[in-house]
Amino acid sequence: MPLPDKIQRLIDEFSVIDDPQERLALVVDRARRLPPLNDAERIESHRVRGCVSQAWIVGELRDGQCRFRCDADSPLVKGLLGFLCECFSEIPPATVATSEADPLGELGLLRNLSPTRQNGLAHARARIRELAGQLAPPPGG
Repeated sequence: MPLPDKIQRLIDEFSVIDDPQERLALVVDRARRLPPLNDAERIESHRVRGCVSQAWIVGELRDGQCRFRCDADSPLVKGLLGFLCECFSEIPPATVATSEADPLGELGLLRNLSPTRQNGLAHARARIRELAGQLAPPPGG
């Protein structure tokens, strides 16, 4: 599914909930279902720098598509990162690496977050793009 369509599907899923706080509660609920990263993955090289919470994102390439997984010490951050990982997974790395999409902003989830948390999530999106760039096959390869 193309990235814009995938983001729109998730927006449609969340937009049935009018209250932004209820949307965030749904994000936290979804985070509880995400498996944690193992200790070997919760390492400095996977950490999201610029995020106040301890947060990690792991990226891998499977069948030519990005797959992202995450963990965080805050349920809200884990849920928001999980949402980003879901949006950008199963998308070709070149598409993710060049994407300016901000699914959390498009859904209105950032409005009720502190500037510090918004900044951390911007760093998380940048980290996902960086990982995708590393996963992309070299030109002509």
